[in-house]
Amino acid sequence: MLFTLSLPLLKSAFDLITVTFISVLIILSVLSLTFIFHLHFKSKILKHLQGFNSLWTVRFLLVLFIFLWAITELLRLPFFRRKYLNIFFPSLTISHQVNLCKVHIILSLGFFEPAFLITLIFLLNASVKMKTPNDRWAITFVILTCLPIVTLQAMLIFFDPFKNQVPWLFHQTTVVFWDDYGTETILCAYPFLNCAVFAGFGCVYSTWFLFSCWRVLSLAINKGLRVRIYVLASAVLIALPLQVISLGFTALWSLHEEVYNIVSLMVFLGAFCCAAIGEGILVIKPISDALDAGGFCCPRDVGCRHKTLLLKNREGEDLLVKNRVTREGEGCV
Repeated sequence: MLFTLSLPLLKSAFDLITVTFISVLIILSVLSLTFIFHLHFKSKILKHLQGFNSLWTVRFLLVLFIFLWAITELLRLPFFRRKYLNIFFPSLTISHQVNLCKVHIILSLGFFEPAFLITLIFLLNASVKMKTPNDRWAITFVILTCLPIVTLQAMLIFFDPFKNQVPWLFHQTTVVFWDDYGTETILCAYPFLNCAVFAGFGCVYSTWFLFSCWRVLSLAINKGLRVRIYVLASAVLIALPLQVISLGFTALWSLHEEVYNIVSLMVFLGAFCCAAIGEGILVIKPISDALDAGGFCCPRDVGCRHKTLLLKNREGEDLLVKNRVTREGEGCV
């Protein structure tokens, strides 16, 4: 579909806002990776921290999927493609940009976002199991769960069987704008059928997540822990439905309208909230608590002995409970 219009300045402003949030999420992901590897290497030196490191691969997987989702979101921004991609790929044609928009839909709505959401719920469910899940099983579980979604999204993009039976709106992936200088600009759209597939996933996931949170809260006895679970549950169960509703609303306006920019920003912010709060509560906070708790243990058995009881808490972190038995007149420094 073609529009011979000047690209509104407001569109560039929304692109800049989106790039800012993506930058924040990338920085948060790098910080999360720093925490993960710091605990991983420190646990090899301090034996009492090894229990905290049992889910490091799953946490790494969560951060990796969030990081890749953030990078994928850059592909749909004309600002990013015009300013940066053209520098590294000067031969980037209109057809290439159209394909980038298609790849964005498949990777963003079909794989990376469902993957980090499922990994998030895997961490949540793992916290109430007596035995730590195998890392290979975690990776296999996430990939197998996402496989039907990404396959269906790809089929709707490249092999749409309803292409001639439904309106253009239902499978539109791009819109071409011509500016006053005759330069073409590709805008990425959200096809309605692909949005419907993600909406179905969102409904099933929200029910699954609500049940998991209820089960975790029924076992949690720590007040601070319960508060963090409530925050995580509220964020996901508000942000994800908001994203799904916003995806549906994108079908009501054309890409050149200002309202569409607002709605598409809400789509992005819904996923952003799930990702950022998930990293904060299931990665950074538990590892920070583990390092703080581990710091109180003596590295040497001089004048004291320790019993370290490793308890699984209800949010995917491990809680270190220390019972120190000191000899009379001696302390642990």
